Amino acid sequence: MTDSQRETPPQRYGARATVIGEDTRILRALPHRERRTVGAWCFLDHLGPVQFAPGKGMHVGAHPHIGLQTFTWMIEGEVVHRDSLGNEQTIRPGQVNLMTAGRGIAHTEDSLLEGARLHAAQLWIALPDAQRHCAPAFENYPELPQVDAGGWRATVLAGSALGQTAPAQVYTPLVGLDMASTGPAQTQLPLQPGFEYAAMVLRGAATVAGEPLAPGEWLYFAPGRTTLDARCDAAAQWLLLGGEPLGEDILIWWNLVARNQAELQSALDDWNAGRFAPVRPGSPAEPLPAPSLSGARVRASDQA
Repeated sequence: MTDSQRETPPQRYGARATVIGEDTRILRALPHRERRTVGAWCFLDHLGPVQFAPGKGMHVGAHPHIGLQTFTWMIEGEVVHRDSLGNEQTIRPGQVNLMTAGRGIAHTEDSLLEGARLHAAQLWIALPDAQRHCAPAFENYPELPQVDAGGWRATVLAGSALGQTAPAQVYTPLVGLDMASTGPAQTQLPLQPGFEYAAMVLRGAATVAGEPLAPGEWLYFAPGRTTLDARCDAAAQWLLLGGEPLGEDILIWWNLVARNQAELQSALDDWNAGRFAPVRPGSPAEPLPAPSLSGARVRASDQA
């Protein structure tokens, strides 16, 4: 029996459709009621590709975060980030924005141009207990390492892979890869056997570990694998996310990651009372109202 025959078969999950901002539709893969985290990755939204109508765009009003890093991977289009630290940054295709919320930050996100095309992945990374109360910070990474891999263009988004290391500062052992092709491609990626992984197609269709995959579904791979085969017959793009299992119980509610409901309630009260530093000039969209925690039984899979 070969190593691949002894490997645990992947698990397949569906992403659910939801809306962010005013009316921007996305597919949400994480958190999932049956699989809440993959390593420290605790959130994955796939936005687009979408062509906005004239005069329309993505506008997400001011909202707070605690206990996490937001990780934006821009594929098409341009979005302006503004935050309560005074940062204003336009993220463009091929770039990553990494915002470390730590003990608390607020921000907005807006299309740079109305009526433009937009395609992106928005991820969260749960901060471990030792770092989750750190000072907030923001960084834009305009250049990321790339490797050719059997017809795939592999971009190392986070962590280390294929002999390259991404510049983003993260606080747990993890990895993020964007795999893109303009035609048929086939490769075998080396994996860390102590990591768990998720694979999600963003464009086209691919076969990963012998499993066909298209947008709207994703695959989970338990620790123990050392390689992963991936191929496509035409242009395609997919994400590979992985990391050591987090090993900490986290709670997710709205835009907050915490360890207990008292922390969540405190952050909600601070937001509602205006105790977060403001975002100026902010977004044309109204600030987001915090949903009530009263009577809610919060689990790691709950997300407004």
